[in-house]
Amino acid sequence: MTTSDHHWFGCDIAPGKSANTEFEVTESYSSRSVVIPIQIRRGISPGPTVFVTAALHGDELNGTGAIRTLLADPTWVLQSGTLLLIPVLNVLGFERHSRYLPDRRDLNRCFPGTSGGSMASRLAKVIFDSLIKKCDYGIDLHTAAVRRTNFPNVRADLSNPDCLRLAEAFGAGIILQGKGPKGSLRREATKAGCPTIIIEGGEVWKVESSVADCMTRGIFNCLKELDMMPGKPDIPDTQAIIRETRWLRAERGGFMSMHVAPGDTVVKGQAIATNSNLLAEDQNRLEAPFSGVVIGMTTLPAVQPGEPVVHIGRLANPKSARRHEKQIAGDDVQRTAHEHLATNIQVTEASDPPVDES
Repeated sequence: MTTSDHHWFGCDIAPGKSANTEFEVTESYSSRSVVIPIQIRRGISPGPTVFVTAALHGDELNGTGAIRTLLADPTWVLQSGTLLLIPVLNVLGFERHSRYLPDRRDLNRCFPGTSGGSMASRLAKVIFDSLIKKCDYGIDLHTAAVRRTNFPNVRADLSNPDCLRLAEAFGAGIILQGKGPKGSLRREATKAGCPTIIIEGGEVWKVESSVADCMTRGIFNCLKELDMMPGKPDIPDTQAIIRETRWLRAERGGFMSMHVAPGDTVVKGQAIATNSNLLAEDQNRLEAPFSGVVIGMTTLPAVQPGEPVVHIGRLANPKSARRHEKQIAGDDVQRTAHEHLATNIQVTEASDPPVDES
């Protein structure tokens, strides 16, 4: 599907031109209009219409930083199609530094929305009808939830050929299979005929330059893959497709000493984190249940039983782990992200377990 519509939110945009505008999504408590700022760019030639959104969760700002970098850069040109850049989708959450809307609902569980439901559902419907349904492809930028961080990774319904195409073109190196939760933007957009991928990277409440760089490169890669920009995508030699993940959870309350960082590869049985009490007396150790890659982890070392500590994606075997480690080392963008994210975590070597002399 290719759209030829040049009229967006009150603006007529000629080929080769761009416009900054906004669209109304709801009203505030004072009955003032709540609007979402957006930039629309058109290429010279016809082509697909693509949306790029960030801050669907209002505290997830790495994607906002990435989109703002694109907005401020005059050196790149869209040669075909139409590109919609939305640095903050959940403006109500953004203004409160919150993941959620004022009604405490998660906007990313309310799509495609309804016209007579909750405030969140109505907001989702306006966004879905005014924006998503008019696009051919979508890229939605996210971070980890509060008190967690993620190594940059793509998530998509890989059973959809167009989603798989975009996910591989993005070039993140780690691709997670999944349709997404019910009511999520990517799941409902893909279901409605707009194949959409999401990117997870970094932490909330900040713009991390290395994560934003992964995102901007990936956006350009996708546009090149769709022939909307000149050139070929800059894609790593190999990409790990992850179909199984597991959160390792704390077994005891205490303070975790981390032995891995986001993006690290691990082998089955490797020490991941050691739990100790506040006097540094070891209580138990978490070990890798399989060979894989560290997708995400907590940034808060103090834990209670059952709290998530490290998120690991399964790789086929130790050889696959070594191959993935080599792939990250050979890609400047991913290597820099790996190095920078590791500085946010105190990583220590695991000590040998005590010998039972009984």
